[in-house]
Amino acid sequence: MDEVRAGRVDPDAAASQLRRLPFADLGFARVDHHRSIRQGLGEVVFGPSKTPEQCVAIVTELLAHANGAPVLLSRATPEQSAAVLEAHPAGELWGTTVVWQPAAARPDNVLVITAGTSDLPVADECALTLAAHGVQADRLSDVGVAGLHRLLADVDVVQSASVVIVIAGMDGALASVIGGLTSVPVVAVPTSVGYGAAFEGVTALLSMLTSCASGMTIVGIDNGFGAAYAALRLINGAERIVATTEVEERA
Repeated sequence: MDEVRAGRVDPDAAASQLRRLPFADLGFARVDHHRSIRQGLGEVVFGPSKTPEQCVAIVTELLAHANGAPVLLSRATPEQSAAVLEAHPAGELWGTTVVWQPAAARPDNVLVITAGTSDLPVADECALTLAAHGVQADRLSDVGVAGLHRLLADVDVVQSASVVIVIAGMDGALASVIGGLTSVPVVAVPTSVGYGAAFEGVTALLSMLTSCASGMTIVGIDNGFGAAYAALRLINGAERIVATTEVEERA
């Protein structure tokens, strides 16, 4: 509406754009253009089980109405990545995530911690999702409880972060340790890494859910993307509170 009022957008073009809110029906998918207004973060395309052609169609729809906001295709296969990058070559392939229009850098201090090297693929997904939204997270890897002195050597790094994301398999105990060391929000991610009774991450998940370190946010098994979005929600919420307080103080 501001663009129409300023004469930069034709009313017919604006009406055409508004017709695609709150979603665009592609037949096989309903692309949620309204999500960024409701949640502050846009819809992300989840690659598994989609055909390359479906990925291209959804990405095309999102890019057409993203207004410069980041567009992501996550957990993409090589075939999906090749198809979407052929259609939209401005994208960048980061691991198994394809990113278009990454956001400008933000000053937020987020730390991503992994218990073991086997947890790194989940940490990579998390860090790349944050980076696409302008948050360059610091990393602390392979500091699990089997060798706790590795973590204690960098406890000052943990305590200086504004949000900590803990990624751990096995018994998931590292989340409780971190939750007990810092007062800032902690997002815990159980991974499907582990021997014996790890049950592909179920043990770590239950351990995190029953942690005595109260107030942690727990996401699903191997969900690095979900952890990144949880952290972004926390950051965005805190920034809104600060902005509202400043306005009230000036008033």
